[in-house]
Amino acid sequence: VKFQFSIKFPVIDNLFGAKNNLQFAYTNLSFWQAYNANVSSPFRETVHEPEFFVVFENDWEFLGFKNRLIQFGIVHQSNGRSEATSRSWNRIYADFTFERDNYYLSFKPWLRIDHSGIDDNPDIEKYMGHGEIRGVYAGGNHTLSVMLRNNFNNPNYGAVELNWSFPMSRRARWFVQYFNGYGESLIDYNAHVNRIGIGVAFTDWL
Repeated sequence: VKFQFSIKFPVIDNLFGAKNNLQFAYTNLSFWQAYNANVSSPFRETVHEPEFFVVFENDWEFLGFKNRLIQFGIVHQSNGRSEATSRSWNRIYADFTFERDNYYLSFKPWLRIDHSGIDDNPDIEKYMGHGEIRGVYAGGNHTLSVMLRNNFNNPNYGAVELNWSFPMSRRARWFVQYFNGYGESLIDYNAHVNRIGIGVAFTDWL
């Protein structure tokens, strides 16, 4: 069983003048072995991801798409484990969000900034890549999205994620997700995963 919750809120408005603000976000992603009764149904992993980022509103246009937001941030991701199962890394990133009618595009390159020293996952960039592209279509009651992540130096590694959500009730949506590739979880970042899941979502990517 996989579940995730995220929170986000502004910290400082108009940090560098008008139409920008500093925000904080936190994401918790857990993988629960609910059906593994032989070992007491443990959590396989819980990934913690706090981040600070500055959001700039924008109206630049490219090929008919409006660059609505530009974000620059720093993010830490770790699973809180120790010794052999410890995983963590730090990144700085930029995120450019474009929109046109019901279509949205996000380009998010990043750069790892971990200090030199003990590294629990020195090859994580090989599998997690150097950025991701996400496209979203929100039409009527249905939302479709695709995420592509790749290692620019080695295209054999990376991931693709497909999502589809549609109404279940006024406050919840059915959610279908397909993932193929590396890096769905931190503990198994270097293991290839091919998975489809059905569940419930309370908000969309947008």
